[in-house]
Amino acid sequence: MPSTAGATKTIVVADDTAFVRDRFKSALEQAGHRVVTVKSAAELLARVKSDADAIDLLVLDIRLSNSNGTGLVSAIRKLDDGRLTILVFSGTIGSAEEVRKLAEFGVAGYINEYSAAQHILPAIAPHLFPDNFNRRSSPRMGLGIPVQYRVGNTIAAALTLNLSHGGVGIRTTSPLEAGVRVRVRFRLPGTSADIDAEGRVAWSHQRVGMGIQFENVDAAAQSRIDNFVDAHFFSNRKA
Repeated sequence: MPSTAGATKTIVVADDTAFVRDRFKSALEQAGHRVVTVKSAAELLARVKSDADAIDLLVLDIRLSNSNGTGLVSAIRKLDDGRLTILVFSGTIGSAEEVRKLAEFGVAGYINEYSAAQHILPAIAPHLFPDNFNRRSSPRMGLGIPVQYRVGNTIAAALTLNLSHGGVGIRTTSPLEAGVRVRVRFRLPGTSADIDAEGRVAWSHQRVGMGIQFENVDAAAQSRIDNFVDAHFFSNRKA
C-alpha cells in the first residue's frame, strides 16, 4: 500500500471552542500537516473564498457563530463548487434530517470533536488519503474497546478505533492485508452479549491499523450495533 509519509496536507479546523481547535491542530501538526484554525462563520467563508484551491480538508462545526446548521455547508458549496472534502463534528448535528441534508451537500463524514488526541489522525487519514483507504458513508463513532480478531487458527487481540453500521476500525501495528477475510468479536459497552461478525479487511495502514467491513452479522447483533452507533452519534451534541 502506498505510504502517506511526507505527504503534507492543508486542513482547516472551524470551531468556536479553543479547546477543540487547539487539540485538533496539535494532533495534525505533529503528523506533519498544515492546520489553519478559524472560530467564526465569517472567517471560515472568507478563507474558503480566498484559498479553496489550497485546502485539502475542512473539519467543521456547523453551529459555528450560531449558524443554522446545513445553511453553513450550503454557503460553502456556493463558493467551492462542491470540490472541498468536508467532515462535520458529530456533536453539532441536531437531527437525522440534518444528516440527510448534509449527505446531499456531499459531506464526506463525521468525527467526534471530543476524540482523544491519538484518535484524531486515524479518523481523518481516510479523508486526507482516499486512495489508501476504503471510505464508508455511514457515521463512525470513536470507540476504544477490546476486540478479538481471527484469521484461520490465528487469534489476536487489540482495541477498536471506531465503529459504524457497516464495520469496525482496529488499532494495530500489524494490520492484515486488504481483502483478507476475518472474524471479529467484541462487546459493546453496557451490554452482556458478545457480537460476532465476519468481514473483510477494507483498508490497512501500518501506522494506523485496519478497517473491517462487515459481510455477515446476524440480525440481532446488527440491530445492537445500529442502535449503539445512532444513540452515541447524536449524544453530547451542542444545544
